[in-house]
Amino acid sequence: MNIAGIENFVVKALGTQLSLKLHYHNLSHTLDVVKNALRIAQQEGVHESYDLVLLKTAGYLHDIGFLNTFIDHEEEGCLIAQAILPDYNYDQEAIDIICSMIMKTKLPQKPVTLLEKILCDADLDHLGREDFKEVSHRLFEEWKALGRIDESMDWNLIQYTFVDAHHYWTNTNQKRRNNLKAQFLQELKGLVMSK
Repeated sequence: MNIAGIENFVVKALGTQLSLKLHYHNLSHTLDVVKNALRIAQQEGVHESYDLVLLKTAGYLHDIGFLNTFIDHEEEGCLIAQAILPDYNYDQEAIDIICSMIMKTKLPQKPVTLLEKILCDADLDHLGREDFKEVSHRLFEEWKALGRIDESMDWNLIQYTFVDAHHYWTNTNQKRRNNLKAQFLQELKGLVMSK
């Protein structure tokens, strides 16, 4: 499996072909997901190189569908993965595992395997990080650009509802991210209640 080739493909494609409306779902987010997936995997005891390559590949490809669509990008990402991965020496079993991981990032997340749980936690890692507000603002700008939200809608309520319903799947992120996420949730609740 040629993970370096996949990395090069994704960096080039997301760096040059994505819509400028995607302030959040962009190359920076993808690289952040890959970095955090590998960090979580290490802390969860995933050391098998095969598993790490699958996880890293799924991380690189989890939002690749945004090249073609803003709706159901996970399904589109799987179609892209199925089309390109054989050229990078991935067999069908590996492709199926990668596509399953990509599909489990679709909201609401429903991961089953440890690798799926790791990728889901990496995808929403920012909900319990210091840069939550900055990342949330980028998503707000993206939603405005895509017409998914307008000024009459309460972004704080949308964020509060989402963060309140979210939970991390791995022990690693539950321990590392839950406290700060709970603090942000309380701040959002205060903003919502003050309206």
